[in-house]
Amino acid sequence: MESVEFIQWCLDHLNNWTVMLLMAIESSFIPFPSEIVVPPAAYRCQDIAGLIELIVVATIGANIGSLINYALSYFVGRPVIYKFANSRLGHMCLLDEEKVKNAEDYFAKHGAISTFIGRLIPAVRQLISIPAGLAKMHLGKFILFTTLGAGIWNAILASAGYYMASIYPEDQMMAKIEEYSHEFKIICLVLIIFVVGFLAYKFFANKKKA
Repeated sequence: MESVEFIQWCLDHLNNWTVMLLMAIESSFIPFPSEIVVPPAAYRCQDIAGLIELIVVATIGANIGSLINYALSYFVGRPVIYKFANSRLGHMCLLDEEKVKNAEDYFAKHGAISTFIGRLIPAVRQLISIPAGLAKMHLGKFILFTTLGAGIWNAILASAGYYMASIYPEDQMMAKIEEYSHEFKIICLVLIIFVVGFLAYKFFANKKKA
């Protein structure tokens, strides 16, 4: 199926269940861009309540996909994960040893908080669950940070789609999302800086009290 036809299929069949399924796929090791799922679904939301419901559903889907990566990495271990990444099937999923290693290095550098921050960074967001599983990160903490990161990302995409419904016809939406993808990245970067700054402030404030 051509990519344009697949995008149109998504647009024609989006509901809570398909959004959850596609977002689970997007957050697993199977490559699938959330940008063609959440904004089109938000475009069709009738009100703010529907928009909030969409963000929750998309975030649940993202958690499901992330937990798949986490569980596989947790139980099968590093050798099997790297072997899969270097296999033909892994390459079909756009994986390779370098991408997995980069995700591991990012996790090692930033610690558990990288599970949150990584969800907002393109090329890292889908893979950050793998090093979390390999490091046997506490499951509760993993779910918390993944939910926060995925929730923010989905809120940005959903808000963009909801806003575009008021100014662009539906057949122009995907082109506009691609056009403003750079702005999306800047927004995510600002959010990351804000969160890291806040956490650093809390850390030093608590240290000062101690």
